[in-house]
Order: sequence, then structure tokens, then C-alpha cells
Amino acid sequence: MEKDLKHLRKDYVKHHLTEEEAGFDPYRLFDLWFSEAQKSEPEATAMVLSTCGDRPHSRVVLLKEVRDREFVFFSNYNSHKGRDIELNPHVSLLFFWHSLERQIRIDGIAMKVSHIESDNYFYSRPVESQIGAIASAQSDVISGRKELEDRILELSEYFRHHPIVRPEHWGGYAVRPEVFEFWQGRPSRLHDRIQFSRTDMGWKRERLSP
Repeated sequence: MEKDLKHLRKDYVKHHLTEEEAGFDPYRLFDLWFSEAQKSEPEATAMVLSTCGDRPHSRVVLLKEVRDREFVFFSNYNSHKGRDIELNPHVSLLFFWHSLERQIRIDGIAMKVSHIESDNYFYSRPVESQIGAIASAQSDVISGRKELEDRILELSEYFRHHPIVRPEHWGGYAVRPEVFEFWQGRPSRLHDRIQFSRTDMGWKRERLSP
């Protein structure tokens, strides 16, 4: 397959980002941009999670909470992402909000949340999602869709008579940011890029060349 896409062009003209607007607190700026994204994006919580075990992997996951200045998502600990994080806890999160011509990159360290926190979120989910998390050996090869559907039917019948228990291999991760980069699209590819880096003295703010 060959595709020549060099002729495709889009100019970004909606917003700008000055140092004054960025301030000195990346969490405050994230909160502002996220609030605006919630008004215009169908899935503002969607973020690309990049991990690197023996090789890089990227996939979209959903942000479920920002608490204690950490970003929380949930997954199967035995999945590709879980195995990668076990080998290398350094991860990168990327939000891209097309309607606002903005993206935020967050580099940080991922750590498992407590069993209590994982339990609280697991049992807040719909029963179908709880069963799905138990049924899926995420990232493993299966023979076909029918294998998964048969497993769901089997577990649904079982849990009609037994309490559902969160599996030990399913839970949350909290990412502690070390770097934030706020990217605002601008005309002629002269984008605004403001980076915050964690230091012993607080956050260091710098402008990056586009």
C-alpha cells in the first residue's frame, strides 16, 4: 500500500499560549485545559499511554482520576502495558484535543494504587464490565471472538449465584509526573510549546522551539 500525503495541510489558528497564560503551576494549567476539552471533545479523558519494556508500546486508555497530584488509570496487570510497567515504570501520557488544537504530554513514573482504591473503582463499574475484566486475559492470543463470548456466558451464569470478586491481576496505576509539555497549535507550524520539569525547588518552566 502506498499513499502520498505530503499535500495535506491544516493551519492551527484557534488559540495561543503565552508564558503569562501558562503560569508556574502545570496542574492548574492542565485543569483549565481539561475543563475546556470536556466541553468540546467527545472523550476528553482519552490519553495515549506509552510504555517501554523490551520494546515501545502505545495504546489509548482513559484517565479516571487526578488525585494527590497523580494521574490514575486502571488495567489488567498481566497485559502488555502491565508487563512493561513491571520492567520499566517510566511512562508517557499524551492527550490530544483536536477541537482545541492542543495536546499535553506527561512523562512520569507509574505505580500500582492500593488494593482498596482498586476495589473501590472495580465495584463502582457496571456488573458487565466487572465480568469482562475477569473474563479477559488481556493481550493474550485467543482462538476467536467466540472463545471470549463463551467465557462471558459461563461467568455470567456463575456469578448469578456467587459474589463477584476483583481479580488480583486487575487494578489501578497512578502516574507521578516529572515533565509536562503543553502544546498549542499555531499558524505556519510555529506552535507554542511550554514545558514544566520537576526539580528539587519546584517546577522549572521553559519554552521549547516548535
